Amino acid sequence: MKIGNKIALFEGRQIRCFWDEAKELWYFSVVDIIGVLTGQNNHKKAQSYWTTLKNRLKGEGSEVVTKCDQLKMMASDGKFYYTDAADTETLFRLIQSIPSPNAEPFKLWLARVGYERVEETEDPEKAIQRAMATYLKKGYSKNWVDLRLKSIEIRKDLTNEWDERGVKTRDEFAILTDDITFAWAGLKTKDYKKYKDLKKENLRDNMTNLEIVLNMLAETSTTEISKVKRPADFESNRKVAREGGGIAGNARKQIEAKTGKRAISNGSFAQINRKKLQKGKTQTKP
Repeated sequence: MKIGNKIALFEGRQIRCFWDEAKELWYFSVVDIIGVLTGQNNHKKAQSYWTTLKNRLKGEGSEVVTKCDQLKMMASDGKFYYTDAADTETLFRLIQSIPSPNAEPFKLWLARVGYERVEETEDPEKAIQRAMATYLKKGYSKNWVDLRLKSIEIRKDLTNEWDERGVKTRDEFAILTDDITFAWAGLKTKDYKKYKDLKKENLRDNMTNLEIVLNMLAETSTTEISKVKRPADFESNRKVAREGGGIAGNARKQIEAKTGKRAISNGSFAQINRKKLQKGKTQTKP
């Protein structure tokens, strides 16, 4: 398990955290989070609060404590000790059990998100509208957002087709996605994310317009080939995935040959956007 040692800041306080590359999850020190939310600067007192909270949660029959992992984190003396760490989902559950004014904004936000999910279940169009608003707030262009939303529709068509062909497990979906991605981009999904210096971020949210178009071509081609060939087993589905991805791979190579530039960008959306702004400023200088 490859884990990166990091320090995050929250409300001006340091929070120890780790990136688990295999699981693609951030883990955070529970004691550090509790110290912030309870306004407790003393580590031992925060640890005592967590011990009491753990016992109470266990007594209530909650399984949230069992979801905390023991990870080695650096203490104030510079040495590494095992401490309770939790991923984001588990932390949100713990926050709900902390009676503190600092925790209240998180509880209100979680209640709001839950309400919105119920709304989206009843009216899926609201999910699309919220997604569009979120992308625009982050600084994405309207053209990019239109492409991204279309890519979600195309991906859904593909997963429905795979489901029809007997693809059921999460691992199988991931393998087929890797086959398509490698066939058109020359990189498996995890390697693609590494190339863009991404961790938990969504890969497609950090693609350029050209990358999204090529990915859509790969997935659409796979869907159409699958409908004709009707693969009956997983290996046959993998073959179709490579064929569909290969069509977009050929298109990528032709574009690169004509433009002399690589079609795969090596940065996150924020990095690409920053470069564009810097280039724009340079060009407008007198």
